[in-house]
Amino acid sequence: MKIIDGSGSVLGRLATVVAKEALRGEEIAVINCEKIIITGNKKTNKKEFERKRVMRGSLFRGPKHDATSEKVVKRAIRGMLPNFREGRGRIAFKRIKCYKGVPKEFEKEKLVKINTDKKIKFAQVKEFTR
Repeated sequence: MKIIDGSGSVLGRLATVVAKEALRGEEIAVINCEKIIITGNKKTNKKEFERKRVMRGSLFRGPKHDATSEKVVKRAIRGMLPNFREGRGRIAFKRIKCYKGVPKEFEKEKLVKINTDKKIKFAQVKEFTR
């Protein structure tokens, strides 16, 4: 199992790396999901998240956007997979686990860091979630 530390990583870049590894057959755990950053204008991003969260569609059908940070990250990863509903995309999606913070079973494990360059405009995922 590969454990990826998400603190300071850009959401889109992390999602592509995780999706590729899962398609190759790796079991992946992403920790510190609340510390992953989203680049861009903070006010515009927050407005877009709120708009999508309120939008429910008709008769309880989608699109529905989650309010927790680990589900926001998992949804971004899902968007990078080929077809998450069937075939190899579904199998790969089942291999991915996302956690808020560091669970006890991963405290002593070796962590993999994804590119953590400093960005000018960014916000952490926890600022958009509850």
